[in-house]
Amino acid sequence: MDTRTAHALVRFGLGRRGNEPVPSDPAGWLLDQLRQPDPARFDDKPTTARGLAAIREDRATMPPPGESLAKKLFQAQAAAQLGNAVTTPAPFRERLVWFWTNHFTVSVRRTECAAVASAFVEEAIRPHVTGRFGDMVLAAMRHPAMLLYLDNATSFGPDSPIGQKTRRGLNENLARECMELHTVSPLAGYTQADVTSFAKILTGWSVDLKADPPGFRYRPLAHEPGIQTVLQQQFSPDEAGGVAALAFLANHPATHRFLATKLVRHFVADDPPPDAVRKIEAVLRDTNGDLGAASAALVKLDAAWKPGTKLRTPMELVIASVRALDIPLDKIPNMVGILAGLGQPLWSAPAPNGWPDRAADWAAPEAMLRRIDWASGFAGRIGNRDVVEISDANLGPLLRPETREAIRRAGSRRDAMTLLLTSPEFQRR
Repeated sequence: MDTRTAHALVRFGLGRRGNEPVPSDPAGWLLDQLRQPDPARFDDKPTTARGLAAIREDRATMPPPGESLAKKLFQAQAAAQLGNAVTTPAPFRERLVWFWTNHFTVSVRRTECAAVASAFVEEAIRPHVTGRFGDMVLAAMRHPAMLLYLDNATSFGPDSPIGQKTRRGLNENLARECMELHTVSPLAGYTQADVTSFAKILTGWSVDLKADPPGFRYRPLAHEPGIQTVLQQQFSPDEAGGVAALAFLANHPATHRFLATKLVRHFVADDPPPDAVRKIEAVLRDTNGDLGAASAALVKLDAAWKPGTKLRTPMELVIASVRALDIPLDKIPNMVGILAGLGQPLWSAPAPNGWPDRAADWAAPEAMLRRIDWASGFAGRIGNRDVVEISDANLGPLLRPETREAIRRAGSRRDAMTLLLTSPEFQRR
């Protein structure tokens, strides 16, 4: 394995799985993953309708926490999503799914979201990771998981028929986070008046739990009447106005710059090289937000193939570790519980801005001690396999000679595996 192949597996992927064949053309291997259909398949495919039905049933029966249908659904679907990450033959594409899922954070700290979190990934994110960003924005903003998480399902235009009758008013959460975190960012120089106008545009975008099947519903009687202005653009007072506003924000120059910065930060360096950001920004601008083209441009960046100091998040570390030992799907440990113990519970970011993407945010002494403790326990799964061979197979030339020698001289296979998992080379990507 040469250095470029190792970078493809670690920097862009989720780590090599066992002794799977390594690509002879690393860049071509990555680009092929963008061209081919997503290989993810789930025995019990998550759907919004099923998740909302579970919420409806839980509200009607008020079961004890352990008997909640929503919680059971979350546990099964979360395990399936993590299992797919472990076994996927297209790890770069899967990394993009998780990146965009974090960009459009829906946190199960809002309890209702647990039942529809996996459906959100499968319906709003996965189909669009190599498509147009505008399509992903629309799918994410209309999805019941997002509408519940950011309270738009209960946002009413003050002058709408329902608003006038009930005196229930506007909720700006979805509009604010869509502008600040999902699209233009503060780079666009928007004002509070823009946020309020956008929130009025999105009134009526709601969730119908009583329908069969339950799902998204536009409620015209909750929609604020009148033309609204956002960033000096006017939008009509109807559902189509909301669709047009999202399309405008998704393809705004500030959005292209913001997304380019996040992509380069994630795949290249904590401090994104300005030249790399400009290249990705130009691709997004020139292709009207083609995420497949932007992802391909990332692969072609010289900076993306240089040694870096990106630190694996707990999720990336655990998945890479399970892949390294090539643990069979039916023997995979409870990764949902492991991630919670390591400080990154699945789909549970503490705020709408998602999990951080800089090493400093994950490298606190207590967090690193947790990693070491977990690695020591997990290393017990090594059995009688040769850890030096596993190290070479996973890291190749990225493994420093002194680390390889320390692993070779370790007192036991378990100690050797602990050294591998806690080494700077394995902790980084």
